[in-house]
Amino acid sequence: MTNRHFSYPYVKTLAQSGYAAFCFDFCGGGLVSSSQGSSRNMSVVTEMSDLKAVIQFAKDQDFTDENTLLLMGCSQGGLVAALTAAEMPDEVSGLILQYPALCIPDAAQKGEMLWLKFDPDHIPEKMHEEPMRLGRRYAADVMDIDAFQAITGYTGKVLLIHGNRDTIVDMDYSQMACEAYQAAGADVRFVTISGGKHIFRRPAHIRQAQKVITDFAGNIMKKSYEIDNSPV
Repeated sequence: MTNRHFSYPYVKTLAQSGYAAFCFDFCGGGLVSSSQGSSRNMSVVTEMSDLKAVIQFAKDQDFTDENTLLLMGCSQGGLVAALTAAEMPDEVSGLILQYPALCIPDAAQKGEMLWLKFDPDHIPEKMHEEPMRLGRRYAADVMDIDAFQAITGYTGKVLLIHGNRDTIVDMDYSQMACEAYQAAGADVRFVTISGGKHIFRRPAHIRQAQKVITDFAGNIMKKSYEIDNSPV
């Protein structure tokens, strides 16, 4: 239900550190969105398609290094980023997931997605009018996804950030993701924001997240630079 403005604190920090940082609105993905598209047609799967288009756009810019790509997603965007990275692991240098909503497939299977309640065997074409109009595919597209199996198609570098007072996405989901990535051989770091809720709003929480994100990105860029300039 959010938009790109919630990513600005992190995008600005990365840009100020010298990165080409890009954030966007998913098609039909927010209550106030600059992108076209209806929320009735939006799902995790359509947002994966959006993200792949954005990745291609970013790679095509003259000022970007197409060989070093860092993906970051928050909440539902975190699930989208994790699933997308798993489908294109060789192109993703690092993955940052802030309070990723890996609970979405479980919620769809139970017929309880945030304020929505429905029969998972008979998903209605239209689901709830307020605060956001959703359609059948929002639940149907994730019904058969095993999130923890699907995300481990990516075994690179992963940063997980989660607030321990999140009441929308339980922090246990990030802990389980950490364990799944580790079992698959990924290089994972899991950071807990003490007192942090879903979407970090307190300046201290935002600053803590900014610090670990820039450190993570810096380590990836340093290793990429060392690899690119190694003697032949």
